[in-house]
Amino acid sequence: MRAWHRLRVAFLLGSLFVILLIIVYWDDVGGFSLYPIQELKHKFAQSGCCTDITAVSPLSVSTDRTRPRPPITVYTTASAATLISKGAAQKITDVEQKKKESEYEGVKTADDGEQKVRKQRIMDVCLGKGAVDFPGRTRAFEQIPIRELDHLIVDDTHQIIYCYVPKVACTNWKRVMVVLSQSLVSPSTGKPYTDPETVPADLVHNSSLHLTFAKFWRHYGSLSRHLMALKLQHYTKFLFVRDPFVRLISAFRNKFGRPNEDFFRHFGSVMLHRYGNVSEGLAESAAEAFAAGIKPTFHQFISYLVDPETERENIFNEHWRQVYRLCHPCQVKYDFIGRLETLETDSEHLLKLLNVDHLLRFPLGSRNRTEASWEQDWFSQIPVAKRKELYKLYEPDFEMFGYPKPDSVLHQ
Repeated sequence: MRAWHRLRVAFLLGSLFVILLIIVYWDDVGGFSLYPIQELKHKFAQSGCCTDITAVSPLSVSTDRTRPRPPITVYTTASAATLISKGAAQKITDVEQKKKESEYEGVKTADDGEQKVRKQRIMDVCLGKGAVDFPGRTRAFEQIPIRELDHLIVDDTHQIIYCYVPKVACTNWKRVMVVLSQSLVSPSTGKPYTDPETVPADLVHNSSLHLTFAKFWRHYGSLSRHLMALKLQHYTKFLFVRDPFVRLISAFRNKFGRPNEDFFRHFGSVMLHRYGNVSEGLAESAAEAFAAGIKPTFHQFISYLVDPETERENIFNEHWRQVYRLCHPCQVKYDFIGRLETLETDSEHLLKLLNVDHLLRFPLGSRNRTEASWEQDWFSQIPVAKRKELYKLYEPDFEMFGYPKPDSVLHQ
């Protein structure tokens, strides 16, 4: 009888212990579901294992955290034990994250107010509250073709998404992303780069270094859109912008101000033939053309941009493609919008927001030399009618990112 009594006591104590475990982990397990389905599906997708996961409908790209609980999934006992142990680790991680967020609250500055203004302006334009409209304004994120998501760089380690805009400090921000993702090894040390300034500028534009949304289909197949939605919902997303006309001047100077074989072959020779009365074949290479004094003018460049034939032939090159077509701000709710005009302060503020300011500094040594004050001189030879046509092409960027309408250029 004593043995039976001891057995009953042991059974009762064991039952109480199990009940205590359930109470302790109640918040983590979400009722009787032993792990949030979003995180589990994400982790299994990365490992290539999806056998225990039930079908889940794609999530909206909205960043609203007040959404219904996901479907409950039942796992084996072994899986449950593993997941419970992960729950404890997750508790510690959550506490650390809250501590970081609390610390960041102490470094808020007037920049936060400016960010609210920038984000609200984008929202207003996307909702059609202004006078400007543009293609793709009202489409859903799922309707954006995969090929148009090639500028959204993802860093899973630090949960960051950066949409790069050429001619807006993108070389240095790509350097930062390379260091954070440790995707490039220094030949001198044999280890990943730790200082963005030491990353060779010519290497950071190699597309193989960066994981972009456009590559998700190749990596994740049918899970691609679901994973994009999850990352857009939970990761910190940012981009940097610039006065659209000044960006165009910078792009022209960089790609056509000196011999560039690739850009000359694909664009420069077309401009010379169409708008410069230069016969085809007369200037077959950039080196020969420039040596003979034959090179595209800024007027020819603008004529090429406003020519309807250009748009019918192909989408604008990324160096002069509108930001709303590169980064889809009406579909992606960016957490931070930086400006080249305030690059130094915006970069410092952003690195703190990303919780990586202790890991690296943004390289500010190399700055683009194209100034807004140059607009008057550069556009002086462009007919007013073409200037207005050009403005209509880039008006969404002017309005969305708060750059004033260049009246002095449009009505001179």
